Amino acid sequence: MSAAIDWLCRAQDRRDGCADAGGVSAGWSFEDGWLPSYPETSGYIVETLLAAARVLDRPELTARAGRILDWELGLQLPDGAFPGHFGEPGSTPVIFNTGQIMHGLLAGHQQLGRDDCLAAAVRAAHWMVARQDPDGCWRRSVHNAIPHVYNTRAAWALLRTGLASGEPGLVDAALANLHWARSQATPSGWWRENAFRRGEAPFIHNIAYAMRGLLEGGVLADAPELVESAACAARALVRAQRADGWIAGAFAEDWRPAARYSCLTGVAQIVLNWQRLEQLGVVGAWRDPIERSLGFLARNQRLRGDGAPDDGALAGSLPIWGRYSRFEYPNWATKFLADALIMACSDEVVPPLPERASLEAGA
Repeated sequence: MSAAIDWLCRAQDRRDGCADAGGVSAGWSFEDGWLPSYPETSGYIVETLLAAARVLDRPELTARAGRILDWELGLQLPDGAFPGHFGEPGSTPVIFNTGQIMHGLLAGHQQLGRDDCLAAAVRAAHWMVARQDPDGCWRRSVHNAIPHVYNTRAAWALLRTGLASGEPGLVDAALANLHWARSQATPSGWWRENAFRRGEAPFIHNIAYAMRGLLEGGVLADAPELVESAACAARALVRAQRADGWIAGAFAEDWRPAARYSCLTGVAQIVLNWQRLEQLGVVGAWRDPIERSLGFLARNQRLRGDGAPDDGALAGSLPIWGRYSRFEYPNWATKFLADALIMACSDEVVPPLPERASLEAGA
């Protein structure tokens, strides 16, 4: 865990002196070296640093989280959205990216008491609602101009924002998306409309994003049908896991493996879903799969001890030339590894559970 957190800190430090200082480098690639700061993933790294500050007794990590938040707030556009991609000139806002930044802003409000972060999250939430279609789906301001079930992870942020701000309209919009996403499930529990491109099998990275949004949204809304949609997919992935913890990097309909490599990023995310399902007491055999995949991830984390660009990091895929984030160490892979390790060795939930609030106004 410490090595993963140290790598995230170095990824932030690599941007010192640059226009995007304060953010966290998107990662390191064999082709381009250290990449620019990535607003989307820097946003949800905030919650990782704050949890690690408590678990590892490293208060300096809290200051790092604050630097990310200050940088993110400076990026917000007049309409409430945040720039997509690396935030370079001309980059257009994307629903998913803005949602992940909102998770960081909510961490700033909930854990650091920053009202400016909640105000920014509310502005972003209103932008998201304005881009939503009547059926709850987002078809505008989305990656590759197609709908994605994995936007449930943005809907989760929208729901959290609605609860924190007491705005039932935001809650309603979030639930509309979550129920649309659930409607995309096939009888096997696999979701249509969940890949980056139509006609492709979704990476387990996408699948795990969709799972977490439905799971946490269902918990907050007391909607067991949403939790069960996530749990159905989680059980299918338990069945697909090998004895050594390896999981195929993509799955086609009916959970047919569609990759010969493993998406390490997605494995870490799946572990997080299994951990939450176990914590919640949802029916399923979660403990052994968690341990198998944690061991698999630990064996594939780069632990060199020399501060090299990959020291402490997790690659996108195994082998590293696998199709997901090929030849790269993306910061979100290491972030999700750190989250899983934090939850495995402590009573922390990443992000922490908010105080329950009444949804009656948004019913």
